[in-house]
Amino acid sequence: MTLIAQNKKAHHDYEILEKFETGIVLRGYEMKALRQNLVNLKGSYVSLKEGEVWTQNVHIGAYKHAAITDYDPIRKRKLLLTKREIAKLTSLVDQKGITIVPLDIHLKNNFAKMTIGVCRGKKLHDKRSSLKQKAAKKEIDQALKNFNH
Repeated sequence: MTLIAQNKKAHHDYEILEKFETGIVLRGYEMKALRQNLVNLKGSYVSLKEGEVWTQNVHIGAYKHAAITDYDPIRKRKLLLTKREIAKLTSLVDQKGITIVPLDIHLKNNFAKMTIGVCRGKKLHDKRSSLKQKAAKKEIDQALKNFNH
């Protein structure tokens, strides 16, 4: 598995309840741009429409050797899931305060895959407490490292 892009802000802003690995429907030049890491997931989200799952605001930059003139880098892209997974996502999103966010894009056996997360937004005090926990863990790890040497 080769990691292409990661939505680091998603782990900060949301509490991730469940993860799904999906396929992405891409055009050839988008796949080549993806291999060159011309991807940005900041501000992106996933929507459900008529039994299909779509990404919104996923920016895939233009592949410089492609002969295209009307390229839209943030077009909607279809995600590939099983019917059972789509039904589960639909039932989860119907709950109050639940949203679906792309977590990362990676290559698996030369296929582009996107990990999406079913998330609940964190409140400001939750964000602060998680930052405090990270800082405390970092201090403990540093102290243990210094103690062992």
